[in-house]
Amino acid sequence: MAVDPTGAALAALRVHAPDEPVVMLNLLRFAPEGRAVYQEYSRRAAPFLQRYGGELLYAGDGGTPLVAEDGQAWDAVLLVRYPSREAFGRMVADPEYQSITALRSKALSEAVLQPTAPWARHGGA
Repeated sequence: MAVDPTGAALAALRVHAPDEPVVMLNLLRFAPEGRAVYQEYSRRAAPFLQRYGGELLYAGDGGTPLVAEDGQAWDAVLLVRYPSREAFGRMVADPEYQSITALRSKALSEAVLQPTAPWARHGGA
């Protein structure tokens, strides 16, 4: 299962509205013993979030889904806001940041990392 973004996915992210803020939805499924490893990754990633203007908006444990197919339950959910898609791209390309991403990969058995955009005032649900 995928846990890390590909170069092509990162390039596509930066094409669409690169200067607009983005909130990244993180759905995480931990590998055995992965929660502690992810906590270490999070501790070490915090300075990079600050450096690139990111902000952790929410982090919480996943509960029992009320509506979901088998296999769609997640161990944790995070929402992280970045000032722009470009800022997110610069962070993940930072060689110092890349030196800690092995922790994230080791911690997870599966993940979704999805950029989101706010609905327009009158165009949303």
